[in-house]
Amino acid sequence: MENDIPKIDLPEDWIIGNLSHKDIGLLNLYANYPCRLKAEIFVLCMQGEIEASINLTRYQVKPGSFITILPGTILQIHKIEGDLQIYFMGFSSEFINHANIGKSAMDMLYVVKDCPIIELKEQPAQLLEDYFSLLVKTYGFCGPKLNKDILNHLLSGVLLGVGAMYKDKTLNKTNLSKAEQISKNFNHLVMQNYTMQRNVAWYAKKLGITPAHLSTIVKQTTDKTCVEIITSMVIMDAKAQLKSTGLSIHDIAYSLNFTNMSFFGKYFKRHVGMGPLEYRNS
Repeated sequence: MENDIPKIDLPEDWIIGNLSHKDIGLLNLYANYPCRLKAEIFVLCMQGEIEASINLTRYQVKPGSFITILPGTILQIHKIEGDLQIYFMGFSSEFINHANIGKSAMDMLYVVKDCPIIELKEQPAQLLEDYFSLLVKTYGFCGPKLNKDILNHLLSGVLLGVGAMYKDKTLNKTNLSKAEQISKNFNHLVMQNYTMQRNVAWYAKKLGITPAHLSTIVKQTTDKTCVEIITSMVIMDAKAQLKSTGLSIHDIAYSLNFTNMSFFGKYFKRHVGMGPLEYRNS
C-alpha cells in the first residue's frame, strides 16, 4: 500500500542546502508524526541541537554531528533548540535505484544502519562545512539538473567519505568474516522485505543456506534470533503507522501482510504488551 506511513522523496535527482533557526517551520513538518524517507539524506549540524528518532531510536544531534539517513528510514523530529545551522544533501529514490555505486561504498551502508550519527571533531566538521558550502554554491549555479554521471560520482564520493569517517569507529571490522557478511545480508533483506515476508526459510533460501544455518549465524553474530530481527521491523512500522496515520487497524494489518486484523492484534499485543488500539490512544 502506498498510503501507510507518509513517504518523503525528492522531486529531482538531488538537492543541497542549509537551514537556520528561520527555517524551523520546515523541520516541524517532521515533528508531528513519523515519516518514512524514500530518499537518501546526509546532514551536517554546525549549530543548535535536534532531538530526533531514527527508526524509533532517539538521538541527540549536536554541533559536529554528521547524520546519514538511508532510504526506508523512519524519521521523526521531537525538539529543536538553540541557534540552528545545518547543511543537508539528498538524492532521490529514483536516482539511487539507477546509480552505479561501488561495492566499498555499499558495504559502508551496513555500518551506518546501526550507527546513523557520527560525532566529528572541530577541524573535520569545518572541512565538511566548507565542502557543503561549495556544493550549495554549485547547486545555486547549476540547479538540480546536473549530468547523471557527475551525480553518480558525487554520491559515490560522499559514501566513500562517510565510510572513511566511520573507519575508526568500526573496531577494525573492515574485513568481515563470512558469518558476519551473511548476517548483514540477512539484515539488509529484512529491511527490504519485512512487510511481505516473516518466514525465516524464505530469507535462508534467498541467501542460499539452510534455515538452521542462518539462525545459528544470526544468533552468534547479533545475539538476536532471525525472528526477533524480523519482528522488530514489523512492530516498528506498525507503531509508526498507528501513531502517524489515520489508517484503520485493518488497513495497517493489510499493509504488513497479516491475513486478518485479529491475527495482527494478537501479534502486536504479544510483542508490545498492549493491543494496537490501546497503543494508538496511549
